[in-house]
Amino acid sequence: MSNLDSSRTWLLAAMIGASVAAYAANPPASTGAPADQRASSSTPVAGNTPADSTNADPNNTAVNKRDTHDNSPPTAGDQSNKQPDIRTEADVRKAIVDDKSLSLQAHNIKVVTESGVVTLRGPVKTAAEKRRIEQLAKNVHGVKSVKNELEPETKSE
Repeated sequence: MSNLDSSRTWLLAAMIGASVAAYAANPPASTGAPADQRASSSTPVAGNTPADSTNADPNNTAVNKRDTHDNSPPTAGDQSNKQPDIRTEADVRKAIVDDKSLSLQAHNIKVVTESGVVTLRGPVKTAAEKRRIEQLAKNVHGVKSVKNELEPETKSE
């Protein structure tokens, strides 16, 4: 083997080693323990600890089960696979998540887009959040109309 070949082999081995080390130090968010094991870990999650009981649990499991019926409005599984709808849904989601004035519950709502019509579903803390999210969605390029089916915990404001 020539000197050049051994240098390439060494460089390739060093790059692979560095990649593996970087991956081990910071794995992607989608890897790790299954959701049921993460939920039962001893590390408290903000909003789910007894000392933080004033915050509503952002767990939408009951709402998600309700929304799986055939005659219910669109859910995430009904999201269009057309590129303009995917882009619009992503832009609406980004606008919602980027608004730090919204609660964690509001950041976790369902956003479904089909032919430019955006459906917003899920629980939010207040009627003001419901209105704010609808306005954010309407301001996104590509949105033709918004079906606001958000459910505020409190009706006042």
